[in-house]
Amino acid sequence: MNSLKDLYIDQLQDLYSADKQSLSVSKDLAKAAKNPELKAALERNVVGISKGMEKVKGLIQDHDADPKGEHCKGMEGLVTEARAHALEADISDDDVRDASIIAQTQRMTHYALAGYGVVRAFAQRQGLKSDVTVLQDCLDETYGGDRELTRIAETQVNAAAA
Repeated sequence: MNSLKDLYIDQLQDLYSADKQSLSVSKDLAKAAKNPELKAALERNVVGISKGMEKVKGLIQDHDADPKGEHCKGMEGLVTEARAHALEADISDDDVRDASIIAQTQRMTHYALAGYGVVRAFAQRQGLKSDVTVLQDCLDETYGGDRELTRIAETQVNAAAA
């Protein structure tokens, strides 16, 4: 890498990989959730991840690069943790499992927020106005989903799990 643009493309590819990896486990987390409001929020999260992936893929292709150029090791670890702590863990109480599902989903979400924020800043520095708009939309959507999970945790799931 010799320029900010090279780093930008690399980070977009990493973000695409992160989204792709989180998509599969997010579908499983949505299926495992018992709280109806949580289940619905997680299903919207899956749709949001898919839309974000498509947007990032489009940006990468607009810069004549291959979306599959990277494998995100950070998200790989978070996905492994989500499976271990929310899906495969020996949790007998549905409310406790829901709380764990929220915790693991938010960890992956916060990683995505960092990724989107970084590439948005890189795009802005390079004067890529349309890229900035797309990435800001992704950030806004991701923040919205994160806030919704926090609300569900604070108003329902955590109290039920306690």
